[in-house]
Amino acid sequence: MLATRTIIGIVVGSIIIGLGGFSLVNTLAPTISMNENFVIGSGDSASFSIPAPKDAPQYMMIVGDAFDVKLTSPGEGLNISNTSYKKELILDWAHTEDGQTIIVIQNTGASELEITANTNQTPDPFGITFDFMVIISGVIILGFSLGFTLRKPKGF
Repeated sequence: MLATRTIIGIVVGSIIIGLGGFSLVNTLAPTISMNENFVIGSGDSASFSIPAPKDAPQYMMIVGDAFDVKLTSPGEGLNISNTSYKKELILDWAHTEDGQTIIVIQNTGASELEITANTNQTPDPFGITFDFMVIISGVIILGFSLGFTLRKPKGF
């Protein structure tokens, strides 16, 4: 019969390994769809960096009194020099090459800017590393808990 601590360790370790594996499978997808909403206060600015593969569709809607936008996209994609806009701007483009789009938005109006972005990005390589670390932690917990069945350490 297994000790209570061993059973708890097996359950916890298995859950951690399962969560890490699920996250790893999701991270290995070629693109990740991100739906985000941002608010920029009056006089503030924000910078966005969107790494994406070729032909990845991107969408951004900016609503506010007045704002400046500068956008550079890889290859022959959408490029906007520092241009002023009022009320609303809808950006809908696709990457023509693998690379990174950089967007700089400066709120020049009296009210807040509301930004709605729907982007398709390449996964972060640090996310994959983090997923492996979670899986390894689960294996270590399993190993320690199974060690309690072989012999009980002093003090337990």
